[in-house]
Amino acid sequence: MNVIIFGPPGAGKGTQAQNIVNKFKLNQVSTGDLLRNEVKNQTDIGKDIENIISKGDFATDEIVNDLIKKIIFDSEKKNKLIFDGYPRSLNQAKNLDLLLESSNQKIDFIFFLNVKKETIIKRIEKRKMLEKRSDDNLNTILKRYDTYMETTRPVLDFYSTNPNFYEIDGDNEIAVISSKIEQILQV
Repeated sequence: MNVIIFGPPGAGKGTQAQNIVNKFKLNQVSTGDLLRNEVKNQTDIGKDIENIISKGDFATDEIVNDLIKKIIFDSEKKNKLIFDGYPRSLNQAKNLDLLLESSNQKIDFIFFLNVKKETIIKRIEKRKMLEKRSDDNLNTILKRYDTYMETTRPVLDFYSTNPNFYEIDGDNEIAVISSKIEQILQV
């Protein structure tokens, strides 16, 4: 089974993805983790990524797509993937479909954790009290939320016609969201 989980910053994608990984024995694919790993290991791609990020830019679709391709064609991970935060652009979504098709795979479930801005503000404020995260500045989160909703809308539109697309009310408690996702995945 291959799964995509979408949601704005603070929606709980990482929490839900980890729950799915543990319950269904999938491999979490986080583009952020992949990029950081390349930089840490000082690979050629990692050096390119470091250079791009140092200028305040985002890693290109080409770089991200190359890293994703390695994962998709890893025979040990075939049909056991959960994409967390990928694809972020229409180009990446189309590339993912092509890669999966050429490796004889498909996306089985697509989840969008739809969360209101007010809920995200409350979650971030609560999280700031519990743990210190450098990306939990409220203004930064709100800007990232707006950017996410704007840039991801075409990707959501691309997938929303898929019969395996599920919009989940991300304003609910973690356990309620997890339960809904698990019910869908067990069908």
